[in-house]
Amino acid sequence: MSASLSRPRVGVWLIGARGSVATTVVTGCAAVAAGLHPPTGMVTETPAFTGSGLPALSDLVFGGHDTLDCPLPKRAETLTAGGVLPPGVATAVTAELAAADREIRPGGPTPGDTRSQAELITAFAADIRDFTHRHELERAVVVNVASTEPASHGPDAPLPASTLYALAALRAGCPYVNFTPSEGMHHPVAAVEAERSGLPHAGRDGKTGQTLLRAVLGPMFAQRALSVRAWSGTNLLGGGDGAALADPAAAAAKNAGKERVLADTLGTVPEGEVHIDDVPALGDWKTAWDHIAFDGFLGTRMILQTIWQGCDSALAAPLVLDLARLTARAHEAGLSGPLGALAFYFKDPVGEGPSGLSEQYEELIRFGWSLGQGEGEGEGEGEGEGEGEDEGGGRAARSMRVPGETGETGETGETL
Repeated sequence: MSASLSRPRVGVWLIGARGSVATTVVTGCAAVAAGLHPPTGMVTETPAFTGSGLPALSDLVFGGHDTLDCPLPKRAETLTAGGVLPPGVATAVTAELAAADREIRPGGPTPGDTRSQAELITAFAADIRDFTHRHELERAVVVNVASTEPASHGPDAPLPASTLYALAALRAGCPYVNFTPSEGMHHPVAAVEAERSGLPHAGRDGKTGQTLLRAVLGPMFAQRALSVRAWSGTNLLGGGDGAALADPAAAAAKNAGKERVLADTLGTVPEGEVHIDDVPALGDWKTAWDHIAFDGFLGTRMILQTIWQGCDSALAAPLVLDLARLTARAHEAGLSGPLGALAFYFKDPVGEGPSGLSEQYEELIRFGWSLGQGEGEGEGEGEGEGEGEDEGGGRAARSMRVPGETGETGETGETL
C-alpha cells in the first residue's frame, strides 16, 4: 500500500495469508484506507483511540506464509462471488492485493517436507526478517489467521505448525498475535521463549460471533442471579473453517474457548456442549444457534434461544486490523509479555483481566489511552527483558531451544 515516505511503516505478517480471513483483511484495509468504505467493525477507528498513536491503515504493509498457491486477487474474486466482499471492491484494490501476494512465502511443514523443526523455524524467521528489511519497516507484527489445528498430544509430539510460526516470530524479533484456537505461543516450549524474548504477544482465538454473544449473556444471567441449568449450541459452517473443524480434535480445540467464556462469566459450567457441523454449501457463512435453559424466581423454568448468522471473515477482519495496530503500538511503547488488556478480542485470552465483554471493553479503552501517553500502564507483564535488538528494531531471543527429533521435552533440544 502506498504511504508517505516521511512516516514509518509497519508490517503485518499473516500466517494463513491466502485464506478467507487474510484476504478480507488485506482487501478491507486497502478499501478503508482509500475511502471506499467506512471502517465498520474497527474499534480502533472509534474516537476513543484517536490519540493512541496507532499506525495508520495506509502505513500497513502485508505479507505472510501459506501452503496454498491461489493468488490473493483470485481469492478475492471468489469471496466477491460468495457475497463476502462487496462488488467492485476487490477490483478497485487489485494493485494492493497483488503487492501483498508477492510477499507471501511457502509455509509448512507440507507432506514430504524433510526439514527439521529447527530448519523450518529458521526459514520462517528469515522470510519475516527479509520482508521487514526490504520494505524498511519500523516493525512487523505476526498474526496467525490459519485454520484451526488439532491440539498436540504429549511432550514427545512434534511441535504443531502454529508453534513453529510463533517461535519464528520471536526469532525475527516480532510481536505475535494468535487469532486461532491453535496452540501457537501457548505451547510450553514457545511460552518459555516468549518470556525470554521480551516481546509483547496476544491471543488466543478471536471472539467474533457465538462466543461474543456468550460473553454478553453470561454476565447478564450472573448479575440477575438467574440459575443457568444448561447451555447448548450448534454451529453450521462451510469454507476452510468448516473443513478444518470437521476433525473432532480441531473442533475440541475450538470449543474449549467457548466453554471457558461460560465458566468465567457464570462461575460454573452448565450442562450442554457445542456441536460443529461442516456444511460446504454455506461457504464462508455460518449459523450459530444457542439454547439456554435457566431457572427464574421460585424455580420457574425458562428458555432463551439465540440465532447468529454471519460471515466469519467479515467479522474477523476488522479485529485482526485492530490487533495488529494495537500490538505494534504496544511494541513501540516498550511493553513485553502477554497483553491482557486485549482480552476483549479473544475467547481464551492471555494474561489477567475481566471476563465480561463490557469490563473487557473498559480495560481496552484504558489501554488505548495509556498508549497515547507513551506507556502501557503495566499491561505487559514485563519491561522488555529481551536479549538485544534485531536488525528490524525488535527485541529478539538470540537462541531458542525446541524439542529435538528424537523425543526430547521442551527443557532440552536443538539450539537455533
